[in-house]
Amino acid sequence: MIRSMSGKGSNVKKAREDLQRIIETCKSVETRGLDPYLVDVDDLIKAIKEYFPNWENVEDLCLDTEALNHIASIVKMQGEWVKNRATALYRDPFLIEEKILRLPLESIVEIFLESWRPIVEFEQLTINGFSEALKYWSELPPLSERWQRVGFTKTDLQTVTHEDVIKEGFLSSESFFENLENLWRELKEAASVKGRVKYWDFIGSDTYEETVKRAYLTSFLITYGYAILKINPLEEEIFILPNEKPSEGKGESISFPISINFEEWMKWKEGRKN
Repeated sequence: MIRSMSGKGSNVKKAREDLQRIIETCKSVETRGLDPYLVDVDDLIKAIKEYFPNWENVEDLCLDTEALNHIASIVKMQGEWVKNRATALYRDPFLIEEKILRLPLESIVEIFLESWRPIVEFEQLTINGFSEALKYWSELPPLSERWQRVGFTKTDLQTVTHEDVIKEGFLSSESFFENLENLWRELKEAASVKGRVKYWDFIGSDTYEETVKRAYLTSFLITYGYAILKINPLEEEIFILPNEKPSEGKGESISFPISINFEEWMKWKEGRKN
């Protein structure tokens, strides 16, 4: 809404702000393609006419001219809007709805019957279709063959022995439990500040082979009670908490698989660089 202003003693600053708002409003309608009749042109022209006697410098007159130019563009858009509606035989949907509601039921039924074009489908079994169907069923295997169950071979689960791990080069011939003790001391030192350490930060190493070795030994740290695995599902983080001494866990143990593939190792390595 444009503020009214009259007399030489009026606030020129407010008048400039109103002119600027007029320009921005017109620009918004022009650039966004809005309905030009949303702008009350008469109200804008009345405001500009009222402000005009207050302008004393060139800048204010240029601002006044710019506002008039944009209002003229809105008037042009209104004329084009009316012309397009008239050319396209535009009908307001609300007027059409009112007209339909006022029609008697018999007139609506007659209009519907005159404009209704039902789709008719005619189906008939031809000789070719019958021949194709007969061929399909004659070549179809019997139910006894189609419903045969897919066979499978049952195999026993196998485990990797310490000898296999040493043979593959993941562990040395050093005592297995000595390796666990060394890794346990390393875990307690890494978690001395916060009491825990991120799983990948603990097992991660400069080489993929060393990372696999540390992951293998870490699994035994958790199994034998040297450490506890904590999982944060919301942040998708896994932590390891060292125990002061190996605990003798009771109850049913839960297996939680963690993927230690080459892609995960590369992702951790790149994240550490950043």
